[in-house]
Parts: sequence; structure tokens; C-alpha cells
Amino acid sequence: MLKTLYLKNIALVDEAEIAFAEGLNVLSGETGAGKSVILDSIDFVLGAKADKGMIRSGQSECSVRAEFTCDPVLLRPVFEELDLEESDTLLIVRRLNVDGRGSLKINGCPVTATLLRRLTSQLVDVHGQSEHFFLLKEANQLRLLDQIAGTQQEREAVASLLKERRALEKKLASLGGDEGERERRADILRFQIDELQTAALKEGEEEELTALRTKFQNAEKILGGLKTVRDALLSDGGAADAVNTAHRGLLSVIKYGDYDALSERLENVLAELEDIGETAASLAEELDMDEREAERVENRLDEIKSLKKKYGGSVKEALAFLARAQEELTLLENSAEECEKLKGLLESNAKALYSACTALTKKRKEGADGFTRRVTEELKTLNIPSARFEVAFDPYTEEDLPRANAEGLDRVRFLFSANAGEPVKELGKIISGGEMSRFMLAVKAQLSSLGTIGTYIFDEIDAGIGGKTARVVAEKFCSIAKNTQIIAVSHLAQIAAFADREFLIEKREEGGRTYSRIRALEEGERREELVRLLGGEPGGSALMHADELLENARVYKRENA
Repeated sequence: MLKTLYLKNIALVDEAEIAFAEGLNVLSGETGAGKSVILDSIDFVLGAKADKGMIRSGQSECSVRAEFTCDPVLLRPVFEELDLEESDTLLIVRRLNVDGRGSLKINGCPVTATLLRRLTSQLVDVHGQSEHFFLLKEANQLRLLDQIAGTQQEREAVASLLKERRALEKKLASLGGDEGERERRADILRFQIDELQTAALKEGEEEELTALRTKFQNAEKILGGLKTVRDALLSDGGAADAVNTAHRGLLSVIKYGDYDALSERLENVLAELEDIGETAASLAEELDMDEREAERVENRLDEIKSLKKKYGGSVKEALAFLARAQEELTLLENSAEECEKLKGLLESNAKALYSACTALTKKRKEGADGFTRRVTEELKTLNIPSARFEVAFDPYTEEDLPRANAEGLDRVRFLFSANAGEPVKELGKIISGGEMSRFMLAVKAQLSSLGTIGTYIFDEIDAGIGGKTARVVAEKFCSIAKNTQIIAVSHLAQIAAFADREFLIEKREEGGRTYSRIRALEEGERREELVRLLGGEPGGSALMHADELLENARVYKRENA
């Protein structure tokens, strides 16, 4: 449930903190006082689209903080998805700047608005004045029915079989369709395999050939360089002659001192220079200037480039393509047997899938029977005595399997009639605004028994009703609030009288600016607010009526505790 809500710089609210009760919380106040601001703030902190227009004029940022208590076991899958530590308390903080940037945190951890909505959809259910558009969509009616009937296991079975079916169909399609198409595909694969096998590609070959081509393209430069090395070292007057002259000079004086080591070094230098010169000469002689070899290298590189372009962009990818092509060809060559096998598996899958869909339908119909009966009884208590509510299921056969999806094969429509003797028709075609409000309340009464949502928010669900019906709606709120927290905006004294905690939203001018103030009402103040809602003047019969409403509410709660 929503424990506290803190607002800062939201519309006309500069700062406010609201502590909600566990049961029925009623927000009341004059039109335009700021009741919608509270609900907009709750929507905002639940992950609704951010609107810079909600930032209070003259401020650079607004923020909303909401503290929830929850059952961590029920929310475990969402906690795991968000990588959050399990907790029975959730603190959600959302901020928005005038430049459109903002932040979202759950228990101090940043999250996206999408992930936030995944979590908060398990905490709060909001019903607004136009929520009837939601129930007018058949897809939403089916989801609501699934929630009531508890069809998760059956839907998972359908989804699993559908996944298996798609995999089988994909594998069958990979075999190329009919026999003629498979043979054409096999011919293409044989050509590709033959081309790649004939080419005999090897990893590293392209690099070796590129090096050879570079060598051939620069042969004259290489020969010139090697000749320069040989001549500089071994020609007359070259480096070797100079070292040899130095060595002879040293030998002429070696008997006069210890110059053996220096002599040995000169000998080594001379030997190294001669070896380098001879090696350079040998490399020059070995340099193959065969133009046919150069042409072969160039052609091979062109062939590798062409194959790379056709089969994946690299030699490695081309070799991988070859392996896949060989595997596919083997499969195609044995395709007749494989096709029959896959067709048999698809046939078995179709029977299992149809059976799973019918099991899902059966579970939905069982749930629908009890659901429609209970909602109809609720509607009768909500002053629609001749109400009839049905769920129509469109028939289907095995021929409809191609359109099966994760929801099975069902197409459902909610049918309703408020008047005796009138046939049931699709919900959106005949239901009035007031009837829709009561219909939604009857539905929410059924959902509250499931215990999956901790808080219901009703935005003026009492629109279009009054008198005796208002009293019944108040009693229904009271009944739902035993299991589920309710936060309701209301203009009816009959409903406000049943509140476990009532809040008054007022608009005031202070220092030349307008402010919305929110405060919980004490018992005496509640009497005054009920008088205002009744449209009476302070004192007199209106006050007596207010006292009577409060006393009747206390008696009802006591007797139905």
C-alpha cells in the first residue's frame, strides 16, 4: 500500500507530505483546488510520462517521493529483473528538471521509467473517469478474464507449444519447400561448395601472397639496395679493405705490446663484413624476377578477394560458409526423410497445441461463469437491479490454429444489459457513464479478493451517481478497503463519510501567489467538509445530516468489520 507521498514544487503545491491510512482515503475539495495534482503526482512517481508543465512556476525542478509497503514474495520476479534487493518497503523518488532531464530511483538504485512501471503495476491500480476505454478493448477484456480465472499455467503451455511449432516450421522452411525448390537449392549449394573446395583457401595465405606481390613490385629497388650493400663492403677500397688494412697495421706492432684482443676483434669485424657482403650478393642472385610467378600471385589474390566478397568478407568467414553449405546440402540430400519427420512432429504439435488452447478456453469459461455471476450480484447491490453481464466466446476449430498466439485462440467480448427485457450487447455500445463507474467498481471488488494489488486509486468514480446509489458505492468502497487500500477523489458526502482518513485540498493566496494546501481532517473538520459537500450552510439541518452520515458509516463499519 501507499504509505506516504511527498511533493515538492508540483503545480500549485510548493511542498506537502501526505500520510495515507490502510483503508479508505478520500480526497475532497472545491473544483480546481488541486485534487488532480495529487493524482498526477502519483501517476508521475509510478512511471507515467514526464511533463515539464507540472513544475511549479519559477522553480527549476520538481520531485515526488512515494513510500510503499509490499509483499516481497509477490514482487520477487520484478525485484530479480530490476536487480534489487528484496524488501517490504519501497521508496520511489522521481525528479524532473525544466530542461526535461530527470532521475528515477527505487530504494536508492537508478531505474528507467519502463522498469519502474513494471514494478508499480504490481502495486497500484488506477481507475480514472475515462478508464472505461480500457475495458472496451477486447484484448484488455481477455487479460482481465485471465487475471480472474488464473490461467498462467495454461497460457505458459500454449506459449511453449507455439515456440516449438515455430522452430519446427523454421526448420522445415530451411529444407526449401517442395522437392523442386529443394533440388534447385541443392544445385546452388553444390556449385558454391565446388567453387570453395577448388579454391582450397587457407588462412594466412593471403598475407603471404601480399608480401610476395610487394617483393615483386619493388624488385629493382631491392636489387639496387643489395648491390649497394655488397659494393660498399666488398669492392676495392670498400669497408672490408679498410678493416683489413687496419688489421695489418695492428699486426706490425703486436710484438711491442698486448694487442692480441684488439687484433681478434678486427678479425671478427672483417669476417662479419665479408659475410654480410656475400649474403647480400647471394640474395640478389636468388631474387626471382619470373613474371609468370608474379602474374600467378596477382591472379590468386584476385581470386581470394572475389571469394571473400561472395562468402563473408574474410577467408575465415568463407571457410565457415563452406562448412554450413556442406551441412545444409547433406540435410537437403536427405530432405525427403527429414521432411516427413518434421511434418509428423508438426502434426503432433498441432494436436497438442489445439488441446492446450481448448484447455485454456475451458479454464477461462469456468472463470467467466463465476466472474459474471459475482459481478452481476455486485451490480444489483449498486442499484442496477436488472443488470445482466456475460462473456461471449467466439467459437474456433483446428483450422484456426494458424492464427494462434500466446493468448491462445480465444476472442471474447463483454456483453451487458442494464434494463429488464433488453438483450445484452457489447459493453461500449450501451453502457452509460454512471453505469460504467459502477461496473468498474464491481469488477475491482472481484479483483481485490485476489490480493495481488495493494492500492486502488479512483478518480471521481462517483461521477453520474447520487442518493441511494452513492451510499451503496460507499459501502462497496468500505468492503474493498478491508483487503485493499483505496485512495479516492470524491464530491459526494455519502462516500466521504465512510473515509478512514479524509484529506481536504484547498487553494489559497499568500504573498501574491497561489498555493494548494493538503491536510488530513480532524473529526470536527470532517463534519464541516461534509456540510460543504452537501451544499448546506454551517449549522442547522446540514450539520445534522452530516452527523447522521458519519454515525451511519460508523455503525456500518462496526457491523461489517
